[in-house]
Amino acid sequence: MHSIVIVALESEFPPIQRNDFRVIYSGVGKINAARTTTEAILRFQPNRLFNVGSVGVLDAKRLGTVMQVHEVIERDMIVEPLSPRGQVPFDKSPHRFFSVTPGLTCATGDSFVTERGHWLISNNVDVVDMELFAIAKISSHYRIPWISLKFGTDLVDGNASENWSGNLTNAQSALFEALSKLSWTSK
Repeated sequence: MHSIVIVALESEFPPIQRNDFRVIYSGVGKINAARTTTEAILRFQPNRLFNVGSVGVLDAKRLGTVMQVHEVIERDMIVEPLSPRGQVPFDKSPHRFFSVTPGLTCATGDSFVTERGHWLISNNVDVVDMELFAIAKISSHYRIPWISLKFGTDLVDGNASENWSGNLTNAQSALFEALSKLSWTSK
């Protein structure tokens, strides 16, 4: 097995298995994503990892589009004054992870984001999700390159959860098409 695809929910990506990649569902959130990513890397020993899924967008122009993520940060590690927001205190590991592809900045946390707060804007965040930081951190630990494709299902506002569920069907087909077009999957 050369590649694995980690996705939170089957409603975000179809349960298709191919010779060049295996789809693994993690469940929602950072803990589920970290556990599943670790297990998948140890079991399948991939030489590359993909994350696909839905995201909230800060710019309405990104709604309904597939985007690549280049950088991911953690948005809900808040232990100030011990360390700045997004950084685990007393932890020497990186607090930002980078994909092998160009793209946007994602902030991961275990909550739906319902407003464009100052911290998101000042950190140049484009999209928000609930799994990528954990996936990237585990991938980095095992020295597995990663790429993330995200579909903008909802605008970061008070209607985020309703819009998210209403756009999952569009996410499934768009993400599968985008992943299939990447030459990286077949190497």
